[in-house]
Amino acid sequence: MTNAELVILSLIAERPQHGYQIEQVIEEREMRQWTELGFSSIYYILNKLEGQGYIESNIEQAAGRGPARKVYTITQSGSQVCQVGILQSLAQPPRPESMFLLGLANLPSIPQKEALTALHTYAAHLTERREHLQKRAQLGADSFPTHVAAMFDFSITMIQAELAWVKQFIQQLEA
Repeated sequence: MTNAELVILSLIAERPQHGYQIEQVIEEREMRQWTELGFSSIYYILNKLEGQGYIESNIEQAAGRGPARKVYTITQSGSQVCQVGILQSLAQPPRPESMFLLGLANLPSIPQKEALTALHTYAAHLTERREHLQKRAQLGADSFPTHVAAMFDFSITMIQAELAWVKQFIQQLEA
């Protein structure tokens, strides 16, 4: 199961919802920062999960004049697959498949001045990302469930560690 499939399956496991609600939760929780899941992929994945028997759908009338929506619910087999995927995700450290590591591996191929400029830019992007996540976490502090607050806290902590490492490495190169 891909991480995008697990994201959608786990969101449906939280509560039955339709595709647009799933999109809203993905946006609210900043999930696109760590999973490759485009808006257009949501319905493709929903259809795939339904075809595999992990979710089922029912048409529900929207309140007021809105159109009827297809609401997805997790099945028993979907719950089992979801739990296995979550446990594997929690037990396995991620592989660092980063373009940054590719850049480090090839650092001797570029002039030091350009490398330092790129590294300073990287540090600035990390700082911006950390600040953005801190603001989002503060906005949801009272409403986020514990596991969502933990996702923000983990992401912020990892960015802070990476930023500290990058700044130290810049100092090494400048010395």
